[in-house]
Amino acid sequence: MAEVYRQIIEKVKPELAKAMFFLEKELAKLRTGRASTSLVEDIMVPCFGQNLPLKQLGAISISEPRQIVIQPWDKSYIEPIIGAFSKQNMGLSPVVDKDVIRINLPLVDEEYRKNIVKIVSEIEEEAKKTIRKWRDEAWDEIQEKFKEGIVREDDKFRGKDELQKLIDDHNKKVEEAGERKKKEIMF
Repeated sequence: MAEVYRQIIEKVKPELAKAMFFLEKELAKLRTGRASTSLVEDIMVPCFGQNLPLKQLGAISISEPRQIVIQPWDKSYIEPIIGAFSKQNMGLSPVVDKDVIRINLPLVDEEYRKNIVKIVSEIEEEAKKTIRKWRDEAWDEIQEKFKEGIVREDDKFRGKDELQKLIDDHNKKVEEAGERKKKEIMF
């Protein structure tokens, strides 16, 4: 049977993976001057009496380094898609070209880049906060099991060390993802 403290740590791993997935998804949404489908695919579009992500209403592709092309599955989606972009306040101006929507990304100025770098840092901090929360919960559970006599004292400290190593690894991954995005933005 696995040590109790290891079971507690194993329970935290999927939550840490979710935090990393959320971080990557949020970073992918930030506009860097290069076209990426992730900038627009999750924009919610009012259609059929509900809000649907854009990726469910058409094909999204990149035709040029700074142009996103959306080809709706049905022409009736064009107006709601255009309307959704006007509500987003992302600085993107979609243009209807026959049956497709083209979005040309404007050049990014130095001030915009600096603001995006700040946002990247905020997203990083949010991810680290979530990771700390899961560390604290796991450590509290290990200490509780120690008080109940289920975990021995040496296992408690072994668990603390293993948990901290796991947390340090995830914090390093957060920092690396943030640095990659910052380089992409400042390039």
